Amino acid sequence: MAAYLIVDLDDLLRHFRARGVIIDLQELAVGLRGGAALAAGLVSVDKLKAIVVADWERLEWQRNIDPRQVFAAAGYDPFDMPPREALADALIMHYFSYDPDPINELILATTSRDLLPVVRRVKMTRHARIRMWGSEDVLQGTEFAEDVVFQPLETLLGIQSKNVAVYIDFENIAISLNEQGFVVNLDHLIERFVSQAKAHGVLTKMAAYAPWGQRGSLPPLVDTNGREIADEAPSRLMVANIDPVFNLPGKNSADIRIARDVITDAGHSDAADVYILASGDRDFNDVLNTLMKRGLNVIVWGVRGSTSRILEKNDNITVEYIDDFTNLQTHQSLGASSFHEDVDDFIPSQWTSVILQFDRLTADIKAETVSIRQLVEQLQKVGAVISRPRGEDLVSQSISLGLLKPISTNGHVILNEHHPIVDKTRLISERIAGRVENTLQVRGWEYVNYGFLLKGLAMDHELERPGMNSDDQWRSHWIDALVREGLLERQLVPHRHNPDDLVPVIKLCDVYPFASNLRSGAADVNGAALPDVDWKAISVQKLQEMEPDTARMIVRVVVSIEQFTSFRDFEWCPLGSLHRRLRAFDTGMSFQRAVEYLSAHDAALVQEYPNPQSEYMTKGISINMRNAIVQKILEQRDAFICILLSLYDRNMLISEQGVRNADSRSNWHLDLWFSIMETENVLNALPGRSGQYSLFRTHHSVNLIAERC
Repeated sequence: MAAYLIVDLDDLLRHFRARGVIIDLQELAVGLRGGAALAAGLVSVDKLKAIVVADWERLEWQRNIDPRQVFAAAGYDPFDMPPREALADALIMHYFSYDPDPINELILATTSRDLLPVVRRVKMTRHARIRMWGSEDVLQGTEFAEDVVFQPLETLLGIQSKNVAVYIDFENIAISLNEQGFVVNLDHLIERFVSQAKAHGVLTKMAAYAPWGQRGSLPPLVDTNGREIADEAPSRLMVANIDPVFNLPGKNSADIRIARDVITDAGHSDAADVYILASGDRDFNDVLNTLMKRGLNVIVWGVRGSTSRILEKNDNITVEYIDDFTNLQTHQSLGASSFHEDVDDFIPSQWTSVILQFDRLTADIKAETVSIRQLVEQLQKVGAVISRPRGEDLVSQSISLGLLKPISTNGHVILNEHHPIVDKTRLISERIAGRVENTLQVRGWEYVNYGFLLKGLAMDHELERPGMNSDDQWRSHWIDALVREGLLERQLVPHRHNPDDLVPVIKLCDVYPFASNLRSGAADVNGAALPDVDWKAISVQKLQEMEPDTARMIVRVVVSIEQFTSFRDFEWCPLGSLHRRLRAFDTGMSFQRAVEYLSAHDAALVQEYPNPQSEYMTKGISINMRNAIVQKILEQRDAFICILLSLYDRNMLISEQGVRNADSRSNWHLDLWFSIMETENVLNALPGRSGQYSLFRTHHSVNLIAERC
């Protein structure tokens, strides 16, 4: 009669790691074989046939230890695992097909059902016993629930989980990785840190110490797409149950805080069994020796080439190298990888500082290139980095990423205008600055209300790109970034209607690198600076050729103002209300430029008007009904409504085709006029009938025009 032990090593190790159980491989092999022989009632362990199954090529274990040799030395027959779905068939064919003796004892060390077919197909004696040793009972609900005895493996082997506490000197680790040429991929580090810690036991504490939120104190922290995410670091750590502990920049600040926390935590009654310190700093040697004197296990995570030799030579300390259990990219490989256009959110980063400060420098010195020294000094000056080494790291990574290109051996660089990050950053900064500048020019304000600026950017169609202009939070991030870079100025001023209430406002700083272009005029729909325009010299026909969006907006503005003032018997229309009404059609700066054009031709007047509903003056706009431009637009409006009335009176369908049939000789811009009529509530779209409308016959303007048709 035969007794068999089959150990599914891959499955056991996976469950041990998930439960935070520390395993000595040799103890596991000897313990399983000895326990199986005892359970089978064998007089000698040699009477037991022990088989260990694993995917030996992929099995991960400690360096310098060969798991196959460990089990072979313990009396096992190592079996190379085929695909798991064929595992039972392979074992039966290899071990049981030619064994003439029936099995009296079969023990399966696994927490997987993949080995259960063996129970059904091997030849057993009448009183044979079958056992399953695993981390959880997977027999429930199967045909083997009554016949196979389940026993918890940890209880049989006397295995107990150890508690693990991890203290990460993140500033030290990030700088060390960066100096060794690795990109500090925060998400990857979090994943590997947690996984490696769990391999030593149950995680009870994990904290990461750094000057979080201190701009420029750490090397760039990126995600897999190369997007810089330093501002998101604390929240990402917290999601992974890692406590982001703040300390001031500098070596001593972190060392003192970590040492104090480690000694304090180790003195508690529920202290951890294993202490992991992620740092290569020699100053922690005394702290670690104190832990070892208390009988605690000590592990150091360091970076090769940056870990103190005192720690590496301490025989009582286990040193695990971060570059061994991670798969971080190098700066060169990150630079070779493409920038993904479909990122969730293109938000400000340390790359933003490099791009904007480069442009600021070149504008100041009137050159296309700058030296690395000049750029680093500029980054330090605006607080983008806290020291020259951090600035040099940032510039170096910008070169690796392809944002900057070296152009000579004397340390000069030029900005790569074709890089997607550069292109998007410049577009966003120019659109924001252009909107601030034009708002100040057109409205004559000293500043732009923060909320007003957010609304204006929300309707900027030029910002409608992947990862851009998603919500007010995105827009706030970029406005605040330009303020932080010293390109915009943010102030709190008394509210014009309530002086006791302070509101945030934005101004354009004189140092803004594009200010010299923008101050001479507005920005076109592509964000490019436009020269001063002599609107008086431009006819409506010429404007339609030059700026068709502005020409169409002029028609909308005149019609809307006339309807508002006529219905309410007002002389003027609130400019802010008018803008809100038409902002869905405001491409770039077309509304502001339309107002400029009308004002220049004496067709409209923008000024402060007394508001009958408030004690304060209100910025408003009125139209000159005697102006030729205004008269022509209103004549077109009246003629179009007359056509609609004729269709209505004859019970004919109101649609673009209906208008063409009713007035085939006129060349109407039907898409514009139907849109205006819908905006002004003259026409209402029929539900479920695309392109067909009903006329609001009792509308104020319709009634007035009907008398003249």
